[in-house]
Amino acid sequence: FALVTDPDLKRQIREAAEAEERATYEHRMSDEWRAALAPLGTDWHKPFLELAPVLIVLFRQDFGVRPDGTRRKHYYVQESCGIALGLLIAALHHAGLVTLTHTPSPMAFLARLLARPENEKPFILLPVGYPSAYCEVPDLARKPLAEILVEYAAPASE
Repeated sequence: FALVTDPDLKRQIREAAEAEERATYEHRMSDEWRAALAPLGTDWHKPFLELAPVLIVLFRQDFGVRPDGTRRKHYYVQESCGIALGLLIAALHHAGLVTLTHTPSPMAFLARLLARPENEKPFILLPVGYPSAYCEVPDLARKPLAEILVEYAAPASE
């Protein structure tokens, strides 16, 4: 994890993220992708990256580096990062803070700006703080439980 509170560094992160997001919205994104995002009301502007008092960047390590410089492969990296991320978000919410998952693509600028070693790649960027009075949360329909759960119950005993 990297914890960023420096205003100048947060500004640099915002500028780099917005450059990537702008390219995505203007050139990389298909019409289908744009339509899928429409209910969220998002665009390439990311002011929350400077407004949030804290940015947390979770980096994944696909391999470690031994003292002799050779690589040691890490296994279950995506799964481990996902579990750590879920626990972190739950802990932040439990503490009364809010966050959102931000995944600008590509995210290599984060490794460069934060001077991370070559074996670390950005996994996710979390702006963290207290909720803004002006925050708008989209009212998204959730799938009913019956649509996402398949239950394998033990047979009833006779």
